[in-house]
Amino acid sequence: MTSPVRDGATPLETLLALLVLEPLDRDLFLGDPGTGEGRLFGGMVAAQSLMAASLTLPDDRSLHSLHSYFLRGGVHDAPIRFVVDRIRDGRTFTTRRVTAHQQGAAIFNMSASFKTEEDGIEHQSPMPDAPPPEEAAEFVGMRQFRAPERPIRAMDSIIELRMCDPFDPDPSPDDLSQRMWMRIGGELPDDPLIHTVLLVYATDISLMSTAVRPHVARWKNSMTASLDHSVWIHRPFRFDDWILYACESPVGFAARGLCIGALFTRNGDRIATATQEALIRLG
Repeated sequence: MTSPVRDGATPLETLLALLVLEPLDRDLFLGDPGTGEGRLFGGMVAAQSLMAASLTLPDDRSLHSLHSYFLRGGVHDAPIRFVVDRIRDGRTFTTRRVTAHQQGAAIFNMSASFKTEEDGIEHQSPMPDAPPPEEAAEFVGMRQFRAPERPIRAMDSIIELRMCDPFDPDPSPDDLSQRMWMRIGGELPDDPLIHTVLLVYATDISLMSTAVRPHVARWKNSMTASLDHSVWIHRPFRFDDWILYACESPVGFAARGLCIGALFTRNGDRIATATQEALIRLG
């Protein structure tokens, strides 16, 4: 396929261009994973899969939840084929299943549910206390704990991250939560779908690392991989201002860690919830 990315594009322009899929048939689409080194970022496959599902929807539907499995690691040098199954088209709810294929094998599977807007119950637990993003530390992730010879993939500059709880090289065994602020590093169009897709993309950044915090001293020579990922969208939002991502890992066992993240606007509205189980084999 011809790459949708133009020469000289900014990182955000590149990502937005990669979200434009090529239609091959009524429910079949082709996507460019973009350039890069190492394993393809799972958030990219999830974002493109959500775009593929959205291309088959009525105009009055928006995402309220998705549930997905990472089946194989993706690569950067081969296009991705997205097959959409129209599971249900109801008066209020629409369900789609998307399978992403690369090099002849399924690498990702997602079920997503969309609905029309309606009035109803409202409640939420309060946003946790956190310093404002202007006072939080710049994100460096787990880079300082990796083996020196291990290649480092540059953190995607599209998402700005500020850590309220930087990693401690000598953590407490019960250090099972972290808070971070994140936002898109650039101007976004008004289309709510783009804001939702980019939030799904961003929820795969650093959520897994919450389960590693109590074990950070053993991070060198580790092997990690996302196993599954779910997102619930609770209310409309924009992603061009800071959003607090409050994450916890309530349990880890048998080389698997469960992570849960709550996302809040600066004024305290809970806009989404994400969960992920990760395979974590520490050195």
